[in-house]
Amino acid sequence: MPTVFEVEKQYPEPEYPERPLPMSQHEVSPTALRRASNHRRANPCCLCWCCCCSCSWNEDRERAWRASRETKLEAIPNCEVCTKPTTEEVKGWSQSFDKLMKNPAGRNVFREFLRTEYSEENMLFWLACEELKSECNTRAIEEKARMIYEDYISILSPKEVSLDSRVREGINRKMQEPSSHTFDDAQLQIYTLMHRDSYPRFLNSAIYRALLQSVSRSSSES
Repeated sequence: MPTVFEVEKQYPEPEYPERPLPMSQHEVSPTALRRASNHRRANPCCLCWCCCCSCSWNEDRERAWRASRETKLEAIPNCEVCTKPTTEEVKGWSQSFDKLMKNPAGRNVFREFLRTEYSEENMLFWLACEELKSECNTRAIEEKARMIYEDYISILSPKEVSLDSRVREGINRKMQEPSSHTFDDAQLQIYTLMHRDSYPRFLNSAIYRALLQSVSRSSSES
């Protein structure tokens, strides 16, 4: 019996010419934009600093996204709930990657940046490993380990993280009897990758610079 890949190769999907959308479907009038903006600002601000709330802090972050043409401008699903960071905390993120990763607000902002580079799966994998290590129930550990493997380790996953063969082989052995530390080596490798590769670019990004200016301005006005 032919495999899925062989069938797809033998019977490729037909190509259809793309039709341009009518102007009314992809253009939004200034009046509609103002109406949507007013509706959003009418919502009460939540007490937490998270990517889902409509407070002025997050509006500053959205403006930072728009200032940087490299972003997708999409709300981050399942972001961590956290308080608004202080000026000292935001400045501290540039001094140490550890400080950034130990701060929930810092992880949210860094995760936003990783999305612009299409590497958000690195942070998602790291967070999933942290959650796994905090689990005590044996059954829950096995289930979460299986989900992490399917989501981030399997070569069939669209969110597969980049790991060397030695680490992958170790995970495959440990998955026979999963524990809360099954992915420790992989987590460290991804942490190192984010530190050496993504972190320097994050510090020079429009997202981080705009947020630093925002908290500095808020601090001087208070």
